[in-house]
Amino acid sequence: MSQRFVRWFETWIEEKIPPGANSDIESHEVRAKRLTEQLFAEAAAAGFSKYETDEERERIPPRVLAAVTDSTDFDVDAYYLKAQLARENEDGD
Repeated sequence: MSQRFVRWFETWIEEKIPPGANSDIESHEVRAKRLTEQLFAEAAAAGFSKYETDEERERIPPRVLAAVTDSTDFDVDAYYLKAQLARENEDGD
């Protein structure tokens, strides 16, 4: 298992599939399959070898599907506000 590739695809999933950003246009399975294909295409373009990506080919699709089906709403404004307040109060909460 390539740790470099694992870190890369975890970051890719976080950046490309935000929580709660699901559309009604395509099903979760279709969207997950499309994004998985896009992930592997971008991995090849990023310079990962076929060996590195083939090792993870079984583990990635379920993780992409889990990210796609996540219906958690994430309030970006509240996150930034909490971060700003934590910096001002210097308590980290």
